[in-house]
Amino acid sequence: MTISEKSAYLKGLMEGMNLASSDETKLFGAIVDLLGDMAQKVSAIEKTTIAISDELDEIEDDLDAIEDYIMDEDEDEDDWDDEDEDDWDEDEDEDAEEGFDYGDEDSTIYEVQCTCGEVINFDEDTLEAGSIVCPNCGETLEFSLEDDEDEE
Repeated sequence: MTISEKSAYLKGLMEGMNLASSDETKLFGAIVDLLGDMAQKVSAIEKTTIAISDELDEIEDDLDAIEDYIMDEDEDEDDWDDEDEDDWDEDEDEDAEEGFDYGDEDSTIYEVQCTCGEVINFDEDTLEAGSIVCPNCGETLEFSLEDDEDEE
């Protein structure tokens, strides 16, 4: 028997008892009405919870499919052939050292190579600050803008 059915049963019992109109009868009537309202709310909450659970199951299935797709791509990248490294265009590497623009005309990104071999990217704010710390070895690399100003 569900909560709604039990509430309806109690209401029917009370109406069937033909109690004399008294304060106690009014109190019991109010309690039975309250139980009926609560039963309806609980039923609505149960339906909503079931709907949310179903949606979450669908989302979980979608995420599993995405994860499988990504994992398949990662496995394909692991199959990288060393011969493909010979196809690297050295001109692209030279362009990267000169500084390049990501489409934001206000922000130019520069590259510098630390003595440890780490390539570090930085922007004009870092250039103006005059130094950057290598994240690999911790060495402080210092820059000077004097050469650039003399050329102008």
